[in-house]
Amino acid sequence: MADKKAKITLTGDTAIELDVLKGTLGQDVIDIRSLGSKGVFTFDPGFTSTASCESKITFIDGDEGILLHRGFPIDQLATDSNYLEVCYILLYGEKPTQEEYDEFRTTVTRHTMIHEQITRLFHAFRRDSHPMAVMCGSLAR
Repeated sequence: MADKKAKITLTGDTAIELDVLKGTLGQDVIDIRSLGSKGVFTFDPGFTSTASCESKITFIDGDEGILLHRGFPIDQLATDSNYLEVCYILLYGEKPTQEEYDEFRTTVTRHTMIHEQITRLFHAFRRDSHPMAVMCGSLAR
């Protein structure tokens, strides 16, 4: 339950008390989920003051040009990490040690093996086949 509350008073009605939730980063938000049951809704054209979801992975502030994944700026992840390191960070919330990275890479590599029958199926398509047609044809039952 939230420690802070916000009150909305409509003319002639009693006040509606709403929870104020603290974001990990950025501004606090007013939880308006209960307004519909009170017979009122909010109007926010363009959703400029509306958070559409809660995320423990991503923080976005478009006006300030901020995009964080697990607290890491996206440009830092793009320049200082490889694909598997970013996957690890997204899954586990922190950068892996060398030992953790090696184990993760081994696990991922082991699960990327393609069965020989699938390889033969791909070879049955013409070389100039459209990739989407190949994918659809390969997955169809």
